Amino acid sequence: MTALDLSSPVAVIGTGTMGQGIAQVALVAGHPVRLYDTIPGRAREAADAIGARLDRLVEKERLSGADRDAARARLLPAEDLPELADCALVVEAVLERLDVKQDLFRALEGIVADDCLLATNTSSLSVTAIGGALRNPGRFVGLHFFNPAPLLPLVEVVSGFATDVSSATRAFETARAWGKTPVACADSPGFIVNRIARPFYAEAFAVHEAQVADPATIDAVLRESGGFRMGAFELTDLIGQDVNESVTQSVWQSFFQDVRFTPSLAQRRLVESGRLGRKTGHGWYDHGAGAERPEPDTADKRQPPAYVVAEGDLGPASELLELIREAGIPVRDEGDDDQGASLLLPSGGRLVLADGQTAGEYRDFVYFDLALDYRTAGRIALSASQDTSPQVLSEAIGLFQALGKQVSVIGDVPGMIVARTVARIIDLAHDAVAKGVATEEDIDTAMRLGVNYPLGPFEWSRRLGRTWAYVLLDDLHRRDPSGRYAPSLALYRHAHASDSREGTS
Repeated sequence: MTALDLSSPVAVIGTGTMGQGIAQVALVAGHPVRLYDTIPGRAREAADAIGARLDRLVEKERLSGADRDAARARLLPAEDLPELADCALVVEAVLERLDVKQDLFRALEGIVADDCLLATNTSSLSVTAIGGALRNPGRFVGLHFFNPAPLLPLVEVVSGFATDVSSATRAFETARAWGKTPVACADSPGFIVNRIARPFYAEAFAVHEAQVADPATIDAVLRESGGFRMGAFELTDLIGQDVNESVTQSVWQSFFQDVRFTPSLAQRRLVESGRLGRKTGHGWYDHGAGAERPEPDTADKRQPPAYVVAEGDLGPASELLELIREAGIPVRDEGDDDQGASLLLPSGGRLVLADGQTAGEYRDFVYFDLALDYRTAGRIALSASQDTSPQVLSEAIGLFQALGKQVSVIGDVPGMIVARTVARIIDLAHDAVAKGVATEEDIDTAMRLGVNYPLGPFEWSRRLGRTWAYVLLDDLHRRDPSGRYAPSLALYRHAHASDSREGTS
């Protein structure tokens, strides 16, 4: 099954930002495009807006004047649904209400040809449920574009329970022909991106709610240590707190209130107070005129330790040893140690990579957070308990400062910030593959392109080692037995497989 022929008309129903974006994508690809909206005059306004964007593409030399003129000639507003009768594909981008979408597609079934592909751009509703209202749900598929649709490459092609393979394949190939990067997934709450991305927000909010770090510090650590383009607080302010919370609520409810997807009470309070982010001038941050962005907590300059002793294998943090030597600090190697992998400081304290335990459980332990790349990371978070010796903490701070890092000291929270976030993302990704939602490759592609993650979950997993995420989450689960951090059976199987595979990390 191949992509739709460029001569085939494509209809877009709903002329908001997303509808206009999808229409522009199909139009620039070469299709005749029909725009329809239930509100009189909206389709014409949307066509004019798309035309203006095509003009800007010409100004930026991304589109020729001739191609712009041809595209405008192919764009037609429709006043009534019957005007879509000859379309080969209809994409719906209307209100996120099941009854509204079902009524629309019931009406379309009596208008378009039997071989017309019907698609929804829903981000939170069940494709199966929408298609369940049709006489022929086999031709119904999800085409989930990301905003802004003309710029972001990812499209999730979602097969409902009754979707024919031929329909999903045609939708997939059409999206590819439009210059997009499609990924295939089964109909599951949140599809790929909105399902697996939940911990990125949830864990940041949980750390904040635990009163161990403020939003500016958490965001800085996620960016400068974790390698994420934006932190969770600034990103949700950009998305809109109401929009982000609505997706979280939808996924949580769709999974029968699974504790792994529990919404944030702190975010609920923001929404209730009308602080929705940039669009209202205030969210986690003040976006009003003249407002200053709060700075992350950053430790004052400290003296580095005279030396460190490397005990055991630091695993994902092994490259720190080379950086420490390059900074002129002697590293003594003591080999394996019964207390696990750590850096022993002259004061007798230990530096340990975040592992799901708390600093307060041990004498003079200081935990340091996971980094995407310890060489290029601009900031490192440290976690200590109230009983940690000030000298130990000072040496730990000075060590990372000697490596050229800003240091943020947060409270004693298991798994810290980046480590617990990445571990949970890896876990949800393994769980999704085990349940047939999508392939490892498509999940990695979706998370890198859909939400700009520096690595896909399986890329993280391979880099960190087979058992890393499981061990961290298992330790977290022992300290918070609510079930939120309980490793999935899929992750257990993945970690356990290394027991019988010689040489597997």
